[in-house]
Order: sequence, then structure tokens, then C-alpha cells
Amino acid sequence: MYKQPSRNVSSAQIINKMKDLSNVVSIEVDAGSEGQRVDNFLMRVCKGVPRSHVYRILRTGQVRVNSRRVDATYRLQPGDRVRIPPMRLAERTKKTVPPLELPVVFEDDALLVVNKPAGTAVHGGSGVSFGVIEQMRAARPQLRFLELAHRLDRETSGLLVLVKKRSALTALHAALREGRVRKEYLTLVKGVWRNDKQRVDLPLKKFLTQSGERRVSVDREGRESQTVFRKKRGLADFTLLSAELLTGRTHQIRVHLTHLGFPIAGDDKYGDFELNRVLAKRGLKRMFLHAGDIEFVHPLSGEAVKLRVPLPEDLSRFLDSLES
Repeated sequence: MYKQPSRNVSSAQIINKMKDLSNVVSIEVDAGSEGQRVDNFLMRVCKGVPRSHVYRILRTGQVRVNSRRVDATYRLQPGDRVRIPPMRLAERTKKTVPPLELPVVFEDDALLVVNKPAGTAVHGGSGVSFGVIEQMRAARPQLRFLELAHRLDRETSGLLVLVKKRSALTALHAALREGRVRKEYLTLVKGVWRNDKQRVDLPLKKFLTQSGERRVSVDREGRESQTVFRKKRGLADFTLLSAELLTGRTHQIRVHLTHLGFPIAGDDKYGDFELNRVLAKRGLKRMFLHAGDIEFVHPLSGEAVKLRVPLPEDLSRFLDSLES
């Protein structure tokens, strides 16, 4: 059994030595974890602890950074002291993660940008054993480091950025926080959108349903959330919009549009469920949301990176059916 250390130790030492977490452990963050979200740090350090339990101990304040409560989005700095409460590690059965190679849109020594299909989770958790990141690691075992730079909802298709170097990840995370990464989506909404361009500034707050499922709503006490919508074209009783994220909150586009009375076609969390059933019979089997464009400065070379992927065939085919 691993005993509580008498002094702070590095995360690498903890990972190498820890057999369980039956005592309180204090970890001093080293430079290798700079800028990493505390939830991702805990899941890396606490191998074998279910993701749901990691979020529970964060929610209830059992995890402390420098003796203070933090939420899951807190980004660690070198020298931070992370208190991890007692936890038993379940005996893990070795699971084989099938390798997955997705269409590569851009790749160099630091970055790997892929075109993610709808229906594929970006990581394991919430009933999903594995996602893009675990499968890409299995497909490329020669890479010593591979992490997600950002996330896409499971049903959202399009550009997903993975990073091969910690320094690149830290720099890209800073660019995302500071609004220096431009991300634009295409989405089809119910209703006739009037304005050619509309900036929406509505704060969003996360909450849990009675069944324990994560949801987001517009709330004056929520976090600042801004989206710029541009009208592309009207299609019968629908409108095709582009959505540019000025902030990157969970479910931001979906919740902003539903709150305004323009739910995304096929959205099974915030959409018009009766309409979704009708649309499914007409060929739309998923949420109509596609991450088509991304622009940023390369975190290491400083060069401009501009990437675009077209609508997948299923969404293009559905648009054609509306126009016919």
C-alpha cells in the first residue's frame, strides 16, 4: 500500500509509485503539467479511477489546489500543490482499444488535425469506453505525447486538433483562452432567421438533471458566452447559419440557438424532439452541426494555419433534399 508522502512529490513519481490512493496525497505540479486542466491532470495521475468519480470529488471540494477549492477547468501552474483525497483504485482489467486513423487534414511535428465524423466521442467517459484520443494513441504508438487541444460534441463532425508536444499544447490552450483561435461551424436551424449577422451575448451555466446528466442553460450567473451568427441561406422552414465562437463554452452554439427559438435540426438534447423524429424519416439521422473552419497561429512556428473541411455527404444530401 502506498503511504502518504512526508513531502510533496512530482506527478511523475506519483504515477510510477502509486498502487492506490487510500491516503491523502499532495502533489507539487512540475513544468510538464503547466497549463493542463486539473480534471485532465487528475485522470492522468489517478489511473483506474472512474471519470465520474474524478468530477465528483472536484464538485464536492475534496480536491484542493494551494488549499483552495477549484473547478474542473482550473489550469495548473508549476509549483501548485494539489491535494488528492483518499480513493481506492479499482482493479483494472486490460481493455484493448482498437486503433483508429481518421482523415488527416494537417500534420507536422507538433500538430495533428483530423476530420472527425459524427457519432464518435473525442474521449472515453460517460458510458463510452474510448474515443478519438485513445484510438489515435493506439494507432500511433510511436508518439510519446498526444493530447486533445479542444473538444467537439460526439454528434458534431469536423475539424479536431490534437497536439504532439506539451509546449505546443500549452501555447494553443493560451491562444484558445485569449480568443486567438477562430472557429466557425455550419448549422441548420428551425425557423426563418432575419438578420444577415447577429452577435449573441448570453451567459451560460452548467447544471445536472435529476438523472445526473450534464446540461447547460442561459443564466445571468453563468459564464460569459459570445457567438456570432451569419445567415447563409433560407431553406423552406429552415435557415443555414454559420456560427463563429468568440468563447468556447460547453454546448454554446446549441444553447444559444435554442434560447433564441431556433433549435438545431436533429439536436437530441436541446432541440425540437417532435421535429427531429420527422427529420429522421426524411434522412437527417444526426444533429446538423459541423466544425468546418479553424484559423490560428501555429504554436511553435508562428505561421498562420487556416483549415477547412466541407460538409459531410449526409448533411449535404439533406440540404439538397430541402431545396428540391
